Amino acid sequence: MRLRFISMIVAAALVAAAPAYAQRQSLADRVGSLEQQVLNNQSNTDMLNQLNQLRTQVQALQSQVEQLQHENAQLKQTSQDQYLDLDGRLNRLEGGTPPALPAAPAAKAPVAPPKPATAASERPPSVHGDPGSLSASGDERTAYNVAFDALKAGKYDDSAQLFLSFLELYPNGVYTPNALYWLGESYYATRNFPLAEAQFRDLVSRYPTHDKASGGMLKIGLSQYGEGKIDAAQATLEQVVSTYPGSDAARTAQDRLQSIRLGQQIR
Repeated sequence: MRLRFISMIVAAALVAAAPAYAQRQSLADRVGSLEQQVLNNQSNTDMLNQLNQLRTQVQALQSQVEQLQHENAQLKQTSQDQYLDLDGRLNRLEGGTPPALPAAPAAKAPVAPPKPATAASERPPSVHGDPGSLSASGDERTAYNVAFDALKAGKYDDSAQLFLSFLELYPNGVYTPNALYWLGESYYATRNFPLAEAQFRDLVSRYPTHDKASGGMLKIGLSQYGEGKIDAAQATLEQVVSTYPGSDAARTAQDRLQSIRLGQQIR
């Protein structure tokens, strides 16, 4: 009887303790949930901070890019101004408009033909040999002057025909080297660069020590440039600089090389 009574008391105690245990368990769950929320909030805060840092970095990079773009635009404009200035000075040295950047000549807008360099101040040719040979060259000089006068007047087609006729009459005359040079200039002035190059090559090949040879080699390079043969033109102009150092032709060739390089950089 006593044993049954004790069992009833224990059972009652267990029944009474159950709600308290359940309450403790529920409280622990709630604490765990709150802790998880705190962790989640901290993680969100960290992510937000990182996002703000990335946003700041992106803004800084954008500012740097804009600054670099601005500096690049200024550099490009400066290079273009230098190119145009150098090109203008070369025009004056060469006595006319140089060939444009490589393209088919027929596709270009019509331009006024350039005047040959120093045509108005032609000097008598240097005679290597017997000066007395000039005494027998009266007709030769007259024929040469007729062609040269047409060149000075800007009648380049006429001067080309007249110089060709002169060379047929005097293929090895005193004025033949000069005639070859100015025949090349007549073609160059009308932008017929292949024919111009051929005349200048003939001059340099036949009369390598003539006072027109350095100018002839320079014009070979400029004619090649007009034909769009950029690499060949640069090689020829470099040859002018090395073969005729200190000459006007070498200085003009050096300026033209710089002009070509600047033009290639700003394209």
